[in-house]
Amino acid sequence: MASYDIRPLQLRILDILVAFDEVCCKHNLHYFLWAGTMLGAVRHKGFIPWDDDADVAMPREDYDLLIANSEEWLPKPMEINCLEKSPKFTGTYAKMIDASTTIIERYDFMSVGGIYIDIFPIDGVPADMSKAKCHCKHFSVVRKLAYFCNRNPFKHGKGINSWIPRLVQSIYTNQELQSKGIALMKQYPYADSDNVCDFDDGAPGIMPKEYIGEPTPIEFEGRMLMGVAQPDKYLSHKYGDYMTIPQGNHQ
Repeated sequence: MASYDIRPLQLRILDILVAFDEVCCKHNLHYFLWAGTMLGAVRHKGFIPWDDDADVAMPREDYDLLIANSEEWLPKPMEINCLEKSPKFTGTYAKMIDASTTIIERYDFMSVGGIYIDIFPIDGVPADMSKAKCHCKHFSVVRKLAYFCNRNPFKHGKGINSWIPRLVQSIYTNQELQSKGIALMKQYPYADSDNVCDFDDGAPGIMPKEYIGEPTPIEFEGRMLMGVAQPDKYLSHKYGDYMTIPQGNHQ
């Protein structure tokens, strides 16, 4: 839980969410409030009180259209940061950033950005669950390699803990690994798949596409944004008993 007044940050994030929603509505892009942001919409009608970020997700086709046209479509000072636009970006998803702000999340990654929302692509997976899990496992291995590729190898000294990052960095570049990860994600088209996945969650992110369905209006901080079609099934799949706040463990 944050040790500062988190509300001003949430309101700045809300501004980004609203701008994102307006762009998607104008250009007929599908999106969904996602993860803790979807949970907050259902349980709190807005942000989870201690949450300091926001997540949305888009079917791959819509996601790629947004990335390709972001410089034309997004209002200033909003920008998209992702691998397609920056070879040094360290994820297989995108961030919509308020470029009038500055934030440093990880000193060891030396990554500087602004206040943002995360935008996750949703992709298809094989219909056979064992094959789908293997596919996600393959992706997870590539993502772990990308983590070592971007990590300061001497964060924990120059001993044995530095060996794996140094080895990975001698073999791969960040762009090679991130591109390989994105290729794996795109292998099974969203439109042709009955099961889909948020690869950021790995195998637990696999779910029937019907849980997501068509974007469905839901209240969030007094505004109507777009959520999943079956919130109970989606949130139960992701969090279990999502309406009960765990004692001593904020979710």
